[in-house]
Amino acid sequence: MPLILKPGTSWHDVYSQCVKVAPEAFHDDRLLNHFGGEWSRSGEPMPATSPVDGSTIAGPPFLDFDVAGRAVVAAVDQHIEWRNVSLADRKARVSEALDALTEHRDLLSLLLVWEIGKPWRLATADVDRCIEGVRWYVDEIDSMLAGRAPLNGPVSNIASWNYPMSVLMHAMLVQALAGNAVIAKAPTDGGVSCLTLATALAVRSGLPLTLVSGSGSELAPVLVGSSFLGCVSFVGGRDVGSAIATRLVDSNRRHVLEQEGLNCWGVWETDSWDMLGTQIRKAFDYGKQRCTAYPRYVVQRSLFDKFLSVYLPAVRDVRFGHPLAVASPGDELPELDFGPLINDAKAKELGDVVDEAIRAGGVPLYRGSVDSGRFLPGQQTAAYLAPVAILDPPRSSVLHHAEPFGPVDTIVLVDTEAELLAAMNASNGALVASLACDDEATARRLSEDVQAFKVGINKPRSRGDRDEVFGGRGASWRGAFVGGSLLVHAVTEGPADERPYGNFPSYSLYPPT
Repeated sequence: MPLILKPGTSWHDVYSQCVKVAPEAFHDDRLLNHFGGEWSRSGEPMPATSPVDGSTIAGPPFLDFDVAGRAVVAAVDQHIEWRNVSLADRKARVSEALDALTEHRDLLSLLLVWEIGKPWRLATADVDRCIEGVRWYVDEIDSMLAGRAPLNGPVSNIASWNYPMSVLMHAMLVQALAGNAVIAKAPTDGGVSCLTLATALAVRSGLPLTLVSGSGSELAPVLVGSSFLGCVSFVGGRDVGSAIATRLVDSNRRHVLEQEGLNCWGVWETDSWDMLGTQIRKAFDYGKQRCTAYPRYVVQRSLFDKFLSVYLPAVRDVRFGHPLAVASPGDELPELDFGPLINDAKAKELGDVVDEAIRAGGVPLYRGSVDSGRFLPGQQTAAYLAPVAILDPPRSSVLHHAEPFGPVDTIVLVDTEAELLAAMNASNGALVASLACDDEATARRLSEDVQAFKVGINKPRSRGDRDEVFGGRGASWRGAFVGGSLLVHAVTEGPADERPYGNFPSYSLYPPT
């Protein structure tokens, strides 16, 4: 039977709910920006389409340089007032905001489905991780703030589109809990409606949040370069991160710049194939569009046949398609590993990269077909890409050294430990890595030379929640590390002689991981 769109989940239904829940932020014809404690129709709404099916959705209302500058000045005024609000009051207001987010959890999740293509399971997990993570900070914040004070200016956040709630909104709420006014630039590629709803619910509780949209090049001078800011926090790719770092080079301003790296899974002297097969399938969650995805397997040549015997069945089992397509109106939403990529341009770009790598000598071990996905009859599928695996990507290809940010695996064969480590360190630093190795002593010895912030032994590593710290090695991170108390320390002032954990021009200091 042909699939249908789950009743009540259309974009029109979802946006109409937003207008009812937060009419101050959602008008019938457009979204609004929020600054100076008010919602404003300032800015030119940009056209936007859903990656799910190419249909029109609400786009970000772009501000120009001058209006963005006024938003930063207004945030400074909020910061001066908010930093003097008692911690007990801040905790109460953040808790009230979390209650509102919990009440509208499903609506926030549906926005994530339409805006960035997350399947229902992953969309709800993104919202839940935000709420549950910030509640943990509310419970633990007293000890984290002992002997510390808010920054001398607001925190400016620029983040990629893939985790609007569990990364960006989570950070914003913790930053406010720590005593700072907060500015966030909505990602241009997706997530603006979800962030707008979350911001609307939070500011009703009196939290000093500013949410603006605009071109990165237009707003960077004020959202990165303004001397009024206390901290700049960035999550995204290395090109943009490097440009931000260049703007901060002559500044002593606090910064947190989380950048991508090629996270690798090394396979060396192991016979634990069932475990590895399970992890290969899970690694395709959200089409590997996350900073802690594993798109590279570095495999001992003598084990390649056994590796293939678990890899190929796992990748064939991956399920993708329209996240809201069901067979009957009463069916639960489908259990998918991923939906579309963020847009059709990214799908075409990555498809072209794959074709180029194969023409240059890479061996296609597996190439899935979009036709095997779960789709509505006749729907647009331009943003979808089926799983691909390439053996030995040529050095001329970006797949040799960079993260594809899509459902593309590359596999490199090695014969010695030195080759294993060199291949795992191909991107000059990563956020996470793992080793499949039966001898723990060997694995731990090898892990000491893997240039990743977290290295798992026979298990994956992730960003983590609550008290788990997070950072990167090499070019994957600049500035202060985050997670647990480090997130609070990154956005507060401590003792005058404090040396924060992180990667700085004059030193790198790593906490136990």
